[in-house]
Amino acid sequence: MALSRRALWPRVVAGVALAMASRRARAEEALAQGIGDLYAALQAAMRAGRDSPFASRFDALAPVVDRVFDLDTVLRMSVGMRWSGFDEPTRQRLFKAFRRFTTATYVANFDTYDGEQFTIMPDVRESGSDRVVQTEITAPGADRIRLDYVMRAFDSVWRAVDVLIDGSISRVAVQRSDFRMILASGDAEALIKSLHRKVSDLSAGALSA
Repeated sequence: MALSRRALWPRVVAGVALAMASRRARAEEALAQGIGDLYAALQAAMRAGRDSPFASRFDALAPVVDRVFDLDTVLRMSVGMRWSGFDEPTRQRLFKAFRRFTTATYVANFDTYDGEQFTIMPDVRESGSDRVVQTEITAPGADRIRLDYVMRAFDSVWRAVDVLIDGSISRVAVQRSDFRMILASGDAEALIKSLHRKVSDLSAGALSA
């Protein structure tokens, strides 16, 4: 016997709600996948430790950083309004230096393993059109570290454009402040040289410009 319109309506509503919940779950899983890949690579680098050459750990981590982050957007936001005044060759050189600096920072900061556990929290927070993936890093006898990743869709692919320390301190904002000071007393060349020096310091001279 055919269902009446009144009897069918609750089933339609329930079906739509279930489909929406399923899509949201898949979207949140996709958002967390990249961060999970990053954390797996960081743990591998930590377990390798300082017995493994810095350059080797850098080469292993760099492709993951490239895939998880949209470094071009991160760099543009970090430079700010001065970006539009740079010509394309300068932008390319600055991007290359910034990419090496970003990866070297991760390699230097995650160079020993002391039982750290990386946890991706299940709830994804909305921030306008962006999404925020919340994570925690814990280790025996150490304070919990909270790192949240601001994710943005680029052609339906979600990539990180900022990291929030303790859920509120923006890495991009900190970099923008640092970069502004350098650019105020120099030009893009001064910023490129500064990034090269930082890479050399982070790697104890293992990586050159």
